[in-house]
Amino acid sequence: MTLIDFFFDAYQAAPAWQIVLEAIAFVTGIASVWYAKNENILVYPVGLVATAITVYLLYVAGYYGDMIVNFYFTIMSVYGWYNWSRHSHEVPIVITRTNQFEKLTGAGLFCLTIVVIFGVYKAFGQKMELANYVDVLSSGLFFTAMWYMARKKIENWTLWIVANLIVIPLYAWRGLGLLALQYVIFTVLAVMAYIEWKKILNKRHHKA
Repeated sequence: MTLIDFFFDAYQAAPAWQIVLEAIAFVTGIASVWYAKNENILVYPVGLVATAITVYLLYVAGYYGDMIVNFYFTIMSVYGWYNWSRHSHEVPIVITRTNQFEKLTGAGLFCLTIVVIFGVYKAFGQKMELANYVDVLSSGLFFTAMWYMARKKIENWTLWIVANLIVIPLYAWRGLGLLALQYVIFTVLAVMAYIEWKKILNKRHHKA
């Protein structure tokens, strides 16, 4: 089996509407990460399209943990859009590192997310297998990364990279090849974004 077969075999029996929706989520998802890398506020409206579609697709597929993560992304996209927009008309929100309080808050959010997602699986009567535990772990990382991104904390990219690397094989194994490929691209963009944001942060520190 070739790598292409591994990613796309599951789509041979998939309905056309699913393929179209996944393709739209694929393109808008990549575009949103590109906008985030460049500190462009379009990350949020474009990201809303991607996450809303993904929520629906994951609901249909029965992956409730991933579904809740993407629902949270949708909510946080609204918050991030408001936060970036509000500051653009007042004092611009700039790239910073997390302080001690934000680190503790992020750790708390990570732990809370794990408990909630685990509870969701139990509520839906899902048997907990290795893939589900991986989903729970990545969900905690994604939740925290999204919150950090809304506040322009550079650590968001580190969390995105780690979480992306976790879910790539998970989505491929579940037969969501296009989503798996999307997260491969997300990882590359997240690495580029981290390098770009770090340059901006270092440049501002040198000026100070």
